[in-house]
Amino acid sequence: MGFLDILLGRTKPVAPDLDQLFAVPSTALTLEAAAGFTPTGRGSVCFTTVEGGAFTQIRQDVEALLNADTERDGTPVEFSRDEYGYTWLLSRRTPAELPELVGDLHAVNSALQDSGFGPQLLCSLVGFQDAEGQALALVYLYKRGTFYPFAPLAGSGEKRDSALELRVKAVIADDLRIEQDLARWFPVWGAPGLDV
Repeated sequence: MGFLDILLGRTKPVAPDLDQLFAVPSTALTLEAAAGFTPTGRGSVCFTTVEGGAFTQIRQDVEALLNADTERDGTPVEFSRDEYGYTWLLSRRTPAELPELVGDLHAVNSALQDSGFGPQLLCSLVGFQDAEGQALALVYLYKRGTFYPFAPLAGSGEKRDSALELRVKAVIADDLRIEQDLARWFPVWGAPGLDV
């Protein structure tokens, strides 16, 4: 960062650090103890839809990699496209397999990044739920290298529990790099892996 950047208030963007995802399993312990949220075993990666042979090959490689785990039940990996045209990859594990789920998400992000599709990555999320069925996601913003909580309210359309999100932020602030700009806490309505 140069002197002119400092004078004009410009900051250097934070480089993505995919290894931050590996902090989620230990954060889950804090989240359960302090707020009663446990992992659902579902997580997803969102990226801008890309067409072409190279991307098709990466998609096939990712599916083969994640579906190679023979201990999974059902369909472990699903691709879908949302109403905005973004592609989502949903990975399913048992709730006890949170470290493996995070490994899946990291593998997908790394495969896309290493193949030159890093600019298309938007976010990854890991789903949680409390005893009353309140959904919560820890969302990792790829381009910011930060996390934020997202808590949609069940049965209320597109409304979120902002007070819960702020409480969760306070609970996990020592465990994860939290996005400080609340305007970047984008809602991910209907995201695969976030059941409400």
